Amino acid sequence: MQKNILITGCSSGIGLISALDLNQRGYRIIAGCRKPDDLVRLNALGLTAIQIDMDDPASIEQAIENVHTLTEGKLFALFNNAGYGQYGPLTTISRQQMERQFSTNFFGVHQLTLGLLPLLRANGTARIVNTSSVMGFIATPGRGAYAASKYALEAWTDTLRMELANEPIYVSLLEPGPITTAFSSNVHQGDDANPVENPGIAARFALPPEALLPKIRHALESRSPQHRYPVTLVTHAMAIAKRLLPSCLMDMILNNRTKKS
Repeated sequence: MQKNILITGCSSGIGLISALDLNQRGYRIIAGCRKPDDLVRLNALGLTAIQIDMDDPASIEQAIENVHTLTEGKLFALFNNAGYGQYGPLTTISRQQMERQFSTNFFGVHQLTLGLLPLLRANGTARIVNTSSVMGFIATPGRGAYAASKYALEAWTDTLRMELANEPIYVSLLEPGPITTAFSSNVHQGDDANPVENPGIAARFALPPEALLPKIRHALESRSPQHRYPVTLVTHAMAIAKRLLPSCLMDMILNNRTKKS
């Protein structure tokens, strides 16, 4: 019997690459996407597409019902991958923009996960994988809103993992650094006249989304999945630097990196 996996944000990038890979590995992939036009394309690729807008509570509730029907009440894994970046100095970002950033990247994850938890429990052994970012543990000027939403996701994931420690449900975080996807081109800018651009060093160390596949497979298939899966040299380097360097030096490094184009 095929194991069911729901992946959000499957229109492109990490979501699409992982959906196609896991489909080839024999899983039944329920591919969540926001735009109706993408449903036909994803179904044509052999996936089972459903519409889900992580910024819309009603859309999430409908998706939960659809997944329940499609899986007959049993879900092996939930891969919370959908999200976007709200960039700009914090002084340029309105409350509404901040709320939408958290709605999609954090509150939607909370609602969807809790709604599907009964299906994960019914499966027996299950996995939850959340896409965070290097910005889930460091913050840089111009990316405060996005970093705040990912910091929140990391804390939430750590708490959920501990709260489910006595159940056979394993919870993991993916922490990508610069990945060559459409993420940057889809960023929302707080100040369109002065857009926040990624530093040149990010492009030099960027990896294709396929680089995450070994980590995703391990999170889903290992008997002992890791709590965190850092991806790219930038993520590994920043994790070490944050542990070893004082905050004042980290501020100098991150400010310098941000100002370079």
